[in-house]
Amino acid sequence: MDNSILNQLPIDPAFLIIGLSALTLILLIVVIICMIQMKKLYRRYDFFMRGKDAETLEGIIMEQMEDIAQLKSEDRANKDSLRNTNKNYRSAFQKFGLVKYNAFKGMGGNLSFAMSLLDYTNSGFVLNSVHSREGCYVYIKEVERGETEVLLGSEEKEALERALGYHS
Repeated sequence: MDNSILNQLPIDPAFLIIGLSALTLILLIVVIICMIQMKKLYRRYDFFMRGKDAETLEGIIMEQMEDIAQLKSEDRANKDSLRNTNKNYRSAFQKFGLVKYNAFKGMGGNLSFAMSLLDYTNSGFVLNSVHSREGCYVYIKEVERGETEVLLGSEEKEALERALGYHS
């Protein structure tokens, strides 16, 4: 019987044998690479598990979980503290304006001053200290959102504008 299966193929059987040999060689290389990677993985697993059994490994995992819970608690406390600090920061005086002037000519020097202190919302006060031969007089005027109900003197107005950032 000359009608073998190989003779009935539309291609030369030698090409088929060469192709299957190449495929076998490629598969052999893939298997070798997989074996090398498996050996590396086994070494890493062995190093990780060295001297440990399931109970000590469970203890380590539980310890890590407790550490994570403690870190979350500390993080929450830090966030609360930051929120508190930001709230306090907004209510603290942040803006400052100062103008020194000579209230009475011939007194010698700029001993009088107008000072403005404002918070985040531009609320605060303007303090005016007038120095004379008889004494020192201090006046304070309240500021709400950058405005006052009382008329300001030119030095007080300039101190307020400096605090608001209108003057340098």
